[in-house]
Amino acid sequence: MLNIVIFGAPGSGKGTQSARIVEKYGLNHISTGDVLRAEIKNGTELGKTAKGYIDNGQLIPDALMIDILASVFDSFKDSKGVIFDGFPRTIAQAEALKEMLKVRGQEVSIMLDLEVPEDELMTRLIKRGQESGRADDNEETIKKRLVVYHSQTAPLIDWYKNDGKYQHINGLGTMDSIFADICSAIDKL
Repeated sequence: MLNIVIFGAPGSGKGTQSARIVEKYGLNHISTGDVLRAEIKNGTELGKTAKGYIDNGQLIPDALMIDILASVFDSFKDSKGVIFDGFPRTIAQAEALKEMLKVRGQEVSIMLDLEVPEDELMTRLIKRGQESGRADDNEETIKKRLVVYHSQTAPLIDWYKNDGKYQHINGLGTMDSIFADICSAIDKL
């Protein structure tokens, strides 16, 4: 199976490129935000537990998030692979994901890091906010999200480099040129 972690700061194009990867390679897509909303909406036991944390303004513990991801991963029958979008966000989560996959005889095939300069991220996110009306796409909130990304999430780059799975992707350019670079990296696996 082809298991991909798509990685990058908010506004780097993860969602856009994930959709293209899914279409070209026939993979399943696991977006942690979408998964959590679905579990809660469907009233599953995992969803009820997650909702309790969310309603109290708390982050969902890594162990619970891994249980939820494992449940979704196991639901994909005859899958060619999975894109993990929005997870992992910390080294502890990366280690937990590696163990969850290992138990299933799987591993992360590649971590694609969409790198985009911060001024471009700001421009993209403000534009997205204007077009979509997303309340969290305003300058003050974007700056906070980027601080969190750099302090908590960016250390994963070195972790995946040490694991031999890291692949830098220049996130500047046309959607087609970025996708061509992604395909080139995947096709070399």
